[in-house]
Amino acid sequence: MPDIAINAEHIAKEYRLGTISHRRISKDLQSWWARFRGRDDPNSPLDSPLQRFNGSTESDRFWALQDVSFQAREGEVMGIIGRNGAGKSTLLKILSRVTSPTRGEITVTGRIASLLEVGTGFHPELTGRENVFLNGAILGMSKEEVRRKFDEIVAFAEVEKFIDTPVKRYSSGMYVRLAFGVAAHLEPEILIVDEVLAVGDAQFQKKCIGKMEDVGREGRTVLFVSHNMPAIQKMCSRALLLEGGRISLDGEVQGVVNAYLATGEGDSLSWERSESPGGEAFLQRIFVAAPDGSPRNIVETGGTLRLSVTFVIVAPSPNLQLNVELLDETGNKIFCSAPQDAGVGLPQRPGSYCAVITLPAELLMPISYCIRTVIWKRFVGILDKSEAIRFLPHETESLANNTPGGRTGLIALSCHWQIESLS
Repeated sequence: MPDIAINAEHIAKEYRLGTISHRRISKDLQSWWARFRGRDDPNSPLDSPLQRFNGSTESDRFWALQDVSFQAREGEVMGIIGRNGAGKSTLLKILSRVTSPTRGEITVTGRIASLLEVGTGFHPELTGRENVFLNGAILGMSKEEVRRKFDEIVAFAEVEKFIDTPVKRYSSGMYVRLAFGVAAHLEPEILIVDEVLAVGDAQFQKKCIGKMEDVGREGRTVLFVSHNMPAIQKMCSRALLLEGGRISLDGEVQGVVNAYLATGEGDSLSWERSESPGGEAFLQRIFVAAPDGSPRNIVETGGTLRLSVTFVIVAPSPNLQLNVELLDETGNKIFCSAPQDAGVGLPQRPGSYCAVITLPAELLMPISYCIRTVIWKRFVGILDKSEAIRFLPHETESLANNTPGGRTGLIALSCHWQIESLS
């Protein structure tokens, strides 16, 4: 199969919790003896001599991956998605030979360049210039090949002023810009990129996505892990969905993304309190609602966002206030809304109440959001709050993407414009 770049067969990875392998028998024996002595007591869970020798039980073992098999073709741009802990990063580390599988076999055709975390493969004491040549050597490039690409890498990373500064003084953004520039420009046959691009700003992320698309068009293979579904949809033609260390779905990217979003694994669109926290008033239930009032399991950029908030007033509470705030993924407040904005008064008498807040249509961009709901009292402060509602809107035809290159900003607004001729 000459067009297969990566062939993974029955890959499994086991970790033993609390166990460190030093890859030196003397150190490993010291660690084993320390564990053995520490557990040599009447309450120890290690009952058999064999368990005591191994220093572990079945409960100490964690399978990060189990029986993962797939193929990636040359020139294919493949997205790997799944919730946190599904095994995505472990799989990329195995493919990059950072760690080895417990079971299974991987065949790779060509050189691999990996960007798994900020500063991967960089020596902090070396300058940016020295690290570019070091990474090139690790990838098997000659000095002449690196020198030919050097100016292009530095310009892409936008670190010209700091290229001769030790990278330990770089910000995380500068680190990742230079690391991605090296990985993408030194022409590996396979490029592996983890969620590390989230460190960069929005403009840099767009630049990186464009570069990865170029790499795919040049006939090289790209594996891309991200929680940014619009980026996965834009770049990739195929996707793998990992759940619990196994591949649950492998196919055309739109179908896999829809399946992921439908499970609600990528979002948290509902929250409910199991018991009363006490106090004058508290939040009881919050969820994203459909037009008929039922809970929804997906948010779209082109739709209308409705939020249902159930709250309880325990005792008569004059001066009670309710706020709903839209935050970006870093916690910056985009806007705040309250009932009085629409001329609606908040009840003051004891009882259970439901408020429904409707945001303007097509307001959302394909970025991560959080909704903070706060019930508070003037002259007293916050009585209760929740930041449980978090989501990444599914990108549909809307204001968010109806401009060339996509719209910038945190929200999309349809504003009234008027242009008159003055001549």
